[in-house]
Amino acid sequence: MTEGGKTRLYLYDTTLRDGQQTQGVQFSASEKHEIATMLDDLGIDYVEGGWPGANPTDSEFFAAAPKMRARLTAFGMTKRVGRSAENDDVLAAVLNACTGTVCLVGKTHPFHVRTALGVTLDENLQAIRDSVAHVVSQGREALFDAEHFFDGHADDPDYALACARAAMESGARWVVLCDTNGGTMPCRIAQVVGAVIDGGVPGGRLGIHTHNDTEQAVAGTLAAVDAGVRQVQGTLNGLGERCGNANLTALIPTLLLKEPYASRYETGISPDALPGLMRVSRRLDDILNRVPRREAAYVGASAFAHKAGLHASAILKDPTTYEHVPPEAVGNQRIVPMSNQAGLSNLRKRLGDLGLTGTEDQLRAILTTVKEREDAGYAYDMAPASFELVAREVLGLMPELFEVKRYRVTVERRKNKHDRMVTLSEAVVVVKVDGEKRLSVSESMDATGGDRGPVNALSKALAKDLGPLQDRIADMRLKDFRVRIMQGGTEAVTRVVIDHEDDAGRRWSTVGVSANIVDASFEALLDAVRWKLLQ
Repeated sequence: MTEGGKTRLYLYDTTLRDGQQTQGVQFSASEKHEIATMLDDLGIDYVEGGWPGANPTDSEFFAAAPKMRARLTAFGMTKRVGRSAENDDVLAAVLNACTGTVCLVGKTHPFHVRTALGVTLDENLQAIRDSVAHVVSQGREALFDAEHFFDGHADDPDYALACARAAMESGARWVVLCDTNGGTMPCRIAQVVGAVIDGGVPGGRLGIHTHNDTEQAVAGTLAAVDAGVRQVQGTLNGLGERCGNANLTALIPTLLLKEPYASRYETGISPDALPGLMRVSRRLDDILNRVPRREAAYVGASAFAHKAGLHASAILKDPTTYEHVPPEAVGNQRIVPMSNQAGLSNLRKRLGDLGLTGTEDQLRAILTTVKEREDAGYAYDMAPASFELVAREVLGLMPELFEVKRYRVTVERRKNKHDRMVTLSEAVVVVKVDGEKRLSVSESMDATGGDRGPVNALSKALAKDLGPLQDRIADMRLKDFRVRIMQGGTEAVTRVVIDHEDDAGRRWSTVGVSANIVDASFEALLDAVRWKLLQ
């Protein structure tokens, strides 16, 4: 118990190991260092850094590990049958990482013991005992990841429990019950946790590790907490093998903000640190060069977006009508997007957020324009920056910053000096700024000689020379480019949505629509530059 009478829950992050098992994810040692530091600043209790000796990156990370308040943990496996713990080279590599905490994974399902390891049940139990005892004898805090525990408990509850007890009695601080296949229902997880506690392993020594193969990893984790476990494992943004692990960006705010957890439990994350959660989530996506999931709970861009007019009307009166927690509590913000489902309430709220007002006739003119354009393929709920420009045009508040006189894009297929066929795009943009015409040319080839495409060439040419306005767009960065064909056949219409960000942390989205994908892209790029200049 803490001083306030709350029970302490310990948060264990395994993004740097389990998260790295996500298809397409591979962290460098420096990226691991940055992520570990972010987790420590947030207030995570344990940060699992990886498996030293298993690959060069993990070994490099542990060789120059960051200094943290959190307990940096090295991961490995129990010793192999037929050799002592002292003479197992794999176990030695884990201990040589010199972390204060070591987590060892071991089998607890008889089927896996006999089939995967090819040893007897008693030999596996002895391997668990010897491995954990050896870690403890080195002065380290030991954790035991009970792999396939819930499936093993369903097959042979006595043996699964014997494995958990063997680890605890050998000195493991935590015995972590793993739903490795991710198929156990939350109610079953609670039942098994209760049985383990009744079997002699107290909840204060138990952890939970769930996978998301049925979209219930968070629910299963909370069920385990309700049943008595006191360590919660997961990954940022739910990274992990197959369908991912329990998502800490959903679990953390649930434990801190939702009842009964907020009143019963305390974690290492303070209310003051919680608003940094969205920033951490977005930074991880940036490191992975991924687009953040808009629909992600708590931290997604759409988590507090109110599109329907009826909802927006209620939100104006009291945000709690459609929001289960304040968005700012997790570093997010409320959004009332414009779309063809919007009403005057949406519009007034959206304009108010932008510091804009208008007459009743102007508001109806904006709504009419938005709905007509969405019928043509635009999507302003996905591109709020483009909506702002539309609104300013109708309100007469859009300054003529510059004028595009013409643009041209050419695509050439040719042989390079190595006699290989390559594609090169070249863009020419002519703008008029302060009465002076300026011509800019750019090509799509990057520093490595690769082709980045015609839209890349066009983007660079547009932002290359705006005269006295140039400094104001120098920190713009294109982050994502999304294309959708609105209808098929020879009359296809293309919608392009582009995301940009700048050094101030602003991220904005713009939209363009045309039968020509380059023209649609240029419209979205032009909106992005104009919106940036308004800031």
